[in-house]
Amino acid sequence: MLFHVRMDVKIPHGLAQSEVAEILSREKAYSQKLQKSGQWRHIWRLAGQYANFSIFDVKDNAELHEILSGLPLFQFMEIEVTPILRHPSAIREDDT
Repeated sequence: MLFHVRMDVKIPHGLAQSEVAEILSREKAYSQKLQKSGQWRHIWRLAGQYANFSIFDVKDNAELHEILSGLPLFQFMEIEVTPILRHPSAIREDDT
C-alpha cells in the first residue's frame, strides 16, 4: 500500500543541542535504512519549513504505524497520513 505522509517537526527550543544532534543522527540513519529497503520510497523537504512530504510503500496501516512511531523524532512531529493508489490515467509503470 502507498501512503502520502506529511511530517512537521517541532523540536522544543530548550532541548540540549547535544541531544538534538544525537536524535538527528539516529533519525538520518533510520530513514536512510528505510529508503534503501524501498519502504520509504520518496522524501521531499518543504521549502521554508521544518517539514517533509514522503511516500511510503508498506504492507498495511499497521506497518506504517510501526515505522512512523519508530522515528527518533516521532515525539516532536505532527504527522498527517493519506492512503494513495495508482491513478488509472498514470503512464509510468514504476509508480505502483
